[in-house]
Amino acid sequence: MSSLRMAAPPPIEDLGAWLEAFTQPTVVIELAALALSAAVAWGLVRALATALGRDQRSVWFGRKDIDGVLFPAVLLCLVFAARAVLERQLNVVVLQVAMPVMLALVVIRTGVKVLQLAFSQTRWVRAFEQTISWLVWLALVLWVSGLLPLVLDELDQIAWKVGTARLSVRNIIEGLLTASAVLIVTLWISAAIESRLLHAATGGELSVRKAISNATRVTLLFLGLILALSAIGIDLTALSVLGGALGVGIGFGLQKLAANYISGFLILTERSLRIGDNVRVDDFEGIITQINARYTVVRAITGREAIVPNEMLLISRVENLSLADTKVVQTARIQVAYETDIDQAMQVLQAAAQAQPRVLHQPPASVQLSQFTTDGIELTVVYWVADIENGQGNLRSDVNLAILRALREHGITIAATVRGAPPSPSPTALPL
Repeated sequence: MSSLRMAAPPPIEDLGAWLEAFTQPTVVIELAALALSAAVAWGLVRALATALGRDQRSVWFGRKDIDGVLFPAVLLCLVFAARAVLERQLNVVVLQVAMPVMLALVVIRTGVKVLQLAFSQTRWVRAFEQTISWLVWLALVLWVSGLLPLVLDELDQIAWKVGTARLSVRNIIEGLLTASAVLIVTLWISAAIESRLLHAATGGELSVRKAISNATRVTLLFLGLILALSAIGIDLTALSVLGGALGVGIGFGLQKLAANYISGFLILTERSLRIGDNVRVDDFEGIITQINARYTVVRAITGREAIVPNEMLLISRVENLSLADTKVVQTARIQVAYETDIDQAMQVLQAAAQAQPRVLHQPPASVQLSQFTTDGIELTVVYWVADIENGQGNLRSDVNLAILRALREHGITIAATVRGAPPSPSPTALPL
């Protein structure tokens, strides 16, 4: 029975005879089997992508079906099956080389796609992807040429004593590879859970799912780090001193950072603020677009973004214009002369404000006589709007323009303020 273990490479002294096997006529049969395996693998992956619905960010399918992990994995299985069949009648050479190549592709695709999925907006991902590719292909060349065992033996000779344990360069490399594999699998699982949780979620539900996603990712990464350190051979009991020092550091030097992380978790779990809410923080008004572990992003209608530390959202006054009611009131103040027909002026102002499409009819716009000043009578137009996300300044400008046109059309004079006159501290009686 064939084994899943790939055949060992030839010794370095037999490399010439091994390469000479590539000139045999049976190589054509192996190449045909390899091409057939590739065609079958592409057809299977394409059919699965069509049936399941391909996501461009999917680790399994990628963007074009063949640039994901599934294609080289299926091809590796088919090449192994073809080799198991052909090696009973032929001296298999091509398929023996193709198998480690497919395995290298699986390793590269897994590492690259998982990093792209977990850290899609991080600049160092591209450089790390290239590093993974170069290391895997270098290991493949050393394996195929038969030099890998020799290199590993030489690296094992470079060693030193760490306490009672012997530590070599080979042990360090193997431990780092094991730790990297554990962390990549952990990132893959956490990214898949996050994608499931955040799919088609909006508003308050999105905030809760984001909190669960962040907590899940941190937990999995912590467990993955513990497993990776164990795989390297580090005694975890030695980290107790480091953990105590880290606790002291958080207590004294990292108070603000810890406060921001805790505040972010409380905001997400209590749902006091949610993604999509229109808020005003320290005279900056906008819509919450992101709630991260350390900070919250508030985007104004002008396109500017404010990075607000989460602690500030808990200890300072925050106006949430979307939490209780979507209706927001706006006012416009106009001062008319004393000889003006006030009843007519109030009707004109109300009609001008109510004529704007964005001004609500329920409750209707109203006009109030605010106060008597030394220069004239002050009238306040009060109107309501429900689509605050479309902007307030543009609506206020439209209402003011409509009021100005209506006043001019009806011959109503706006009272001029006398320069140098002291402001009236309170409403005064109409002068006799």
